[in-house]
Amino acid sequence: MGKPTERSTPIARSRHREEPKLRERLRYQFDNSMSRGTPALIAWLCVTTLVLIVAFTVIVAIFRLRPTGDPAKPFFRDLMQNLFHALDPGTVAGDGDRSWQFLLTMLVLTIAGLFIVSALIGVIATGIDAKLADLRRGRSTVLESDHTVILGWSDSIFTIIRELTLANESRRKPVIVVLADRDKVEMEEIIRAKVPDLLGTRVICRSGSPMDLDDLALSSHGTARSVILLAPETSDDPDSEVIKTLLALTHDGPDGPRIVAEIRNPTNLEAARLVGADRTVLLDIRETVAKLVVQTSRQSGAAAVYTELFDYGGDEIYFLEDHGLAAGATYADALLAYELAGVIGVISDDGPKLNPPPETVVDGCTLIVVAEDDSTLRGEPDALARPDLTRLGTSFGFDDHPTRAVLIGWNERAGIVLRELDKYAPAGSGLTVVTSYAPDVLPPMNNLDVTVVQASTTDRATLEHHLGADLDQVIVLCYSDDLDVQAADARTLVTLLHVRDILARMGSATPVVSEMLDDRNRVLAQVAHVDDVVVSGEIVSLLVTQLSEDHRLEAVFSELLGDEGSEIYLRPAEWYVEPGSEVEFATVVAGATRRGETAIGYKSEALSDGTSAFGVRVNPAKSETFRVVPGDRVVVLAED
Repeated sequence: MGKPTERSTPIARSRHREEPKLRERLRYQFDNSMSRGTPALIAWLCVTTLVLIVAFTVIVAIFRLRPTGDPAKPFFRDLMQNLFHALDPGTVAGDGDRSWQFLLTMLVLTIAGLFIVSALIGVIATGIDAKLADLRRGRSTVLESDHTVILGWSDSIFTIIRELTLANESRRKPVIVVLADRDKVEMEEIIRAKVPDLLGTRVICRSGSPMDLDDLALSSHGTARSVILLAPETSDDPDSEVIKTLLALTHDGPDGPRIVAEIRNPTNLEAARLVGADRTVLLDIRETVAKLVVQTSRQSGAAAVYTELFDYGGDEIYFLEDHGLAAGATYADALLAYELAGVIGVISDDGPKLNPPPETVVDGCTLIVVAEDDSTLRGEPDALARPDLTRLGTSFGFDDHPTRAVLIGWNERAGIVLRELDKYAPAGSGLTVVTSYAPDVLPPMNNLDVTVVQASTTDRATLEHHLGADLDQVIVLCYSDDLDVQAADARTLVTLLHVRDILARMGSATPVVSEMLDDRNRVLAQVAHVDDVVVSGEIVSLLVTQLSEDHRLEAVFSELLGDEGSEIYLRPAEWYVEPGSEVEFATVVAGATRRGETAIGYKSEALSDGTSAFGVRVNPAKSETFRVVPGDRVVVLAED
């Protein structure tokens, strides 16, 4: 066989490529320098200007263009004079008595300078605009410490920022950093419109994806006090984005600030826990809202109590480590020890416990208290009021009859609501579900007999058929799965108007609890005289903010909203003090202690004047007095 013909391949051609010429090399180096941006352009224009004035200075000297009799000047002075000709066209006007050769030379220099200087000014202006645009995009690293970082964006961010500003009032120069995949200026304008008074807290916005390690570093999360991770509302799979962001936050190791993250689907909780490790608190949005709806539906005014404890606007939950009680002091002693702080539980070696037995010794324990602010907490007992044990009530009634309830509406939280209602309902209780949209599979029930009716929930005749004067509770859920926020709330409001009017015509005092999506619609719901309104996003935002400030609250909130341990009840006041008597709140506390309960407030029609939500007063001073009249109730923590 003959020798194969050698063909030229791209590789072979590249090996025999001619060496680049000097002009090509210089052009390549020039292109590389120009690609470096505004600083390189300014440097080249400055070099060009220097070359230009040097060249014209040399030309004037060589050709002796300076007029006869003009005194000789140093070369540097000529350079400066020519620079003025290049920068300022008006300089030529001062050369009127010079030779035409000199004037023509300076005119050429001035024209050339006009082009170069104009280009230089343009480049500088463009560079400044680019830098300002870069700053507006929020791409610089935040140099802060002990700040709060909020990752992501949703409607709940405004409530969180508002609550954080209240919590930060006692801090020096507090800072909140928001990192979201949105325009920085747009975020700042929306926050300024929604939260106009930041109470001295500085809010810094940065644009970037929280899932990206480089973008995440802009927030300086490693030096933050806490990190709040929001579940994006516009994402098809928000939990996946939350878990990916948790991976980015824990990329550098288990050490770092505490993290509070929202999870929308309970099936993703385990995966999120594996990623978040011990420093992450996960808040199940569905479970939390559903449990709160159930807790507040069992008694009128409960939502006002929970809101008071969860937000920073009034009294909230704190931890008192140095309580100053004498050795051997019991939980019953601690309940009456502080004038402005209400003790509701203890943290011992076995963990937190709300409403422990009155004889529990509190030596070495941290007290869980309700107070207006942590600055009001004192390490020594300061209460002067003593209970009047002769005015304690004698009634010990309990109501365990089978209940009848109606649930109107349906969404993804309805199944959890049914499950929680079943835990509290006595055997033989009944529940009717009226919904416009067919529900999914119902959870198994032990105590509730559930009947599902598919019908329009805004139809008056349908509601009249299923509402009765003997109902124990009415729950109205929004259609958040099938309608947008405003449409769902609008339908809920129409339903509430019908429900309240029907019950009023029957003379029924059945408590009505409604779920809203937008907090602005809660004001409109008051027209329907609804007992309690639970705003889903609002209440979750309050919990997220509280947990970001103190992770120990996770166990406390879990017990308050769960069916295990002690929950909040509003019970008749005559069970605790004699009806018709005027007593101090210390006497109410003593009456509750005798029943193995913890009194944290009271509800009275006398307070329903707009100053207290639904007439509820949480954590009154021990010396505060009130007269017990029929219908008054005491807010207590009790196990059943």
